[in-house]
Amino acid sequence: MSEIDPILIGKGEKLQYLLPVYGNRHGLITGATGTGKTVTLQVLAEGFARIGVPVFLADVKGDLAGLSQPISPHPKIDERLEKIGIEDFEATGWPVVFWDLFGKSGHPIRTTISEMGPLLLSNLLELNDTHLLLLDLEDLRALLRFVGENSKLFSRQYGNVSAASVAAIQRRLLVLDEQGAENFFGEPALELSDIRRIDFSGRGVINVLAADKLVHNPRLYATFLLWLLSELFEELPEVGDPDKPGLVFFFDEAHLLFDHAPKALLQKVEQVVRLIRSKGVGVFFVTQNPLDVPETVLGQLGNRIQHAMRAYTPREQKAIRVAAQTFRTNPNLDTETAFTQMGVGEALVSTLEAKGIPGIVDHTLIRPPTSRIGPITAAERKDVRSRSPIGKRYDETLDRESAEEVLGARAEKAAKAAGKAASSKESQKQGSSPKKTSSRRQSPTEAAVKSFLRSMSTTLGREIMRGILGAIKKG
Repeated sequence: MSEIDPILIGKGEKLQYLLPVYGNRHGLITGATGTGKTVTLQVLAEGFARIGVPVFLADVKGDLAGLSQPISPHPKIDERLEKIGIEDFEATGWPVVFWDLFGKSGHPIRTTISEMGPLLLSNLLELNDTHLLLLDLEDLRALLRFVGENSKLFSRQYGNVSAASVAAIQRRLLVLDEQGAENFFGEPALELSDIRRIDFSGRGVINVLAADKLVHNPRLYATFLLWLLSELFEELPEVGDPDKPGLVFFFDEAHLLFDHAPKALLQKVEQVVRLIRSKGVGVFFVTQNPLDVPETVLGQLGNRIQHAMRAYTPREQKAIRVAAQTFRTNPNLDTETAFTQMGVGEALVSTLEAKGIPGIVDHTLIRPPTSRIGPITAAERKDVRSRSPIGKRYDETLDRESAEEVLGARAEKAAKAAGKAASSKESQKQGSSPKKTSSRRQSPTEAAVKSFLRSMSTTLGREIMRGILGAIKKG
């Protein structure tokens, strides 16, 4: 058993802890609006940071920015501390780095289209699978224009390339652009090491993603967070079951990940959740209803903190019955009844104990966080950002040569070469007798296309064409 201090969640019949050694066995935080889910997430984030575990979380309402500031004294805080029996409470802010896909409330967080990968990109665009080795949306637009303008040439090699399908993809790109996705695709791309940092005092850095605007684009929100998980899964080494996780990831509004997701994407989520624990990463899903999470994923969540739930509809009543049945029975507690009678800041808690056995469910009073409950001011956010050690790396956009520039330069070069060749032939024609020939002179456009197609013989080129045409030839 690990000697690292356990994370205190609160007190029921006894003190309830989350053991760090099982922090990578994932978890679930549920409850109706206003029951205390956000504060519980805050308590867990502080607990992991305290033992040197970095955290990444999405701040959907703006409240979790308060992790950067100490909590103010309040009689209700004192009352709860006394009930739980906490004597060494110290108000404190935590090391926080703010991120924002739109670059407004935190450092811009970016990836390239190539790194996004076929499954996630096709889901984002609501298309068939694609595999695009490109950097940003302008690169994708440039390639789409090129394919659309020369569809006959590509159709001979790849099958029908529908102009309507190309136009449909371009329209989806316009929608994404209007929603701010243009800021997400580009460079410098996020280095995963920058969200796995420890501060000088040994505390884990808490990465707070500003998601109050992002959550209004559910597909981009879910795709980004799943991309981040997938990148961690791909890049991190196998570590088995360490004494504590290397990173803990909180996925708020988790239902957005599963709503309307195609089967292939759901299988991807299940695979990542199942296997990423061996990379030392813990994932906590935060949502109102446990039925929001598919059973194949729900069964992998060993640590559960479930706040009060409503029972007004048949679906809500079913959710309470299902949730009650998943707990290890407590003979002193009517779990189903407790779900509808708990107050704010109370929850049914069951975490993994020795040998990974689920603990007996306990009606628990959640401990108060040491950091502020609620949002921070613009001045406070600016101060936190100004002290960030990685701001200079991400706050300026990098625009290096990529598909848009290469395609443009290649077409221009081919056009010049074709023009020169045409002039040379004309000169030769004038100096000699005309000869019959079955071939015709290439236009500058055809020369550019053939030049581009020759480059497709490279591995990089084949991947680009296989991906983009795989998405559009069915249209």
